[in-house]
Amino acid sequence: MFRLIPAPLHRLALRLAFPLRHKWRQWRAMPLNGCSIVVTDLSGAILMLRHHYGSQNWSLPGGGVKRGEDAEAAALRELKEEVGIDAEQLRLVEVIEDEVSGSPHICHLFTVTCDQHPVADNREIAEAKFFPAHSLPEPMSSQARTRLRAWREWRQEGN
Repeated sequence: MFRLIPAPLHRLALRLAFPLRHKWRQWRAMPLNGCSIVVTDLSGAILMLRHHYGSQNWSLPGGGVKRGEDAEAAALRELKEEVGIDAEQLRLVEVIEDEVSGSPHICHLFTVTCDQHPVADNREIAEAKFFPAHSLPEPMSSQARTRLRAWREWRQEGN
């Protein structure tokens, strides 16, 4: 449905809605359910994104889990919508409890390796690139740092 809206108008709507959504979440403090995905390419580089709205910090792909939707299905949907990547099977790394906009948040952290090149949707996502794991872009969101730390620990445990 949102694809029917011209991209420049869609980006403007996202920029206007983002602070309103933040305030709404602070006021309501309703629990949120989301997902993040650490996507690596065949060389081990990590996919990072920058959004058209909110801060200009680099982050991981992901988003909200819709009511009645499985977290893995949501992660696969977000990858396809944001960067055009068709992943087949994700691996669950960890379920992280944190806070987003003053609301309790459950994040299902997944990982996948792919051989596809990301293409930013140019609506929500401004830029999508793979970066060597030892040279990730700055500034990076604190959530991305937390999730990458959990992913690295998971990998060190032999997963």
